[in-house]
Amino acid sequence: MAQAVEEWYKQMPIITRSYLTAAVVTTVGCSLEIISPHNLYLNPKLIVQQYEIWRLVTNFLYFRKMDLDFLFHMFFLARYCKLLEENSFRGRTADFFFMLLFGATVLTGIVLVGGMIPYFSETFANILFLSNSLTFMMVYVWSKHNPFIHMSFLGLFTFTAAYLPWVLLGFSILVGSSTWVDLLGMIAGHAYFFLEDVYPRMTGRRPLKTPSFITALFADEDVVVAQPGNARFAPPAQVRHQD
Repeated sequence: MAQAVEEWYKQMPIITRSYLTAAVVTTVGCSLEIISPHNLYLNPKLIVQQYEIWRLVTNFLYFRKMDLDFLFHMFFLARYCKLLEENSFRGRTADFFFMLLFGATVLTGIVLVGGMIPYFSETFANILFLSNSLTFMMVYVWSKHNPFIHMSFLGLFTFTAAYLPWVLLGFSILVGSSTWVDLLGMIAGHAYFFLEDVYPRMTGRRPLKTPSFITALFADEDVVVAQPGNARFAPPAQVRHQD
């Protein structure tokens, strides 16, 4: 059993494995009182006045107390982060990292700006951690890339993946959870999907091109593309994604 878990962990792509590890270590550390959540949550005043810049990152790593909800989000993180990195972003690790960076920036910006808007400031002031929202963003992007996959919710009914974010949003409403967390993830996910997939098809321009300094951080392996049957004697082609 332990060997199977170890093998499963080692087979995860680098970004998924790193994020899942950081999330579990941070959450377990807080549960054991080794780390204090008070040093992790998003606090604009402490970031600006006390230069506690790490809060821009750590608020995406803590998933609250270790309960069923924590296991639920770890499942979604491990599953959909892995599916995106291995399929939609196969051979494009830098682009996947940039997607997460874009999502984290959008989520942080929404909370900071929303905290200055009357009637909404109190709601956004209560959003201290954006880890769940970033996970929901990945679910949203995956559903947009795989809209026709058939899924089942707790064996009660079936639907296509395009409706997965809305099914999960409805479930949050039924169990009395805050819907703001899910809505923020959907907004960030839709912003990325529109700018990366829809807008380039409309205009021929790609506004979210991954910066070269991020691309330089990751050395992706060549992606082998299968040859057609009538070219079986040709040497295998290897291509790399080009922006």
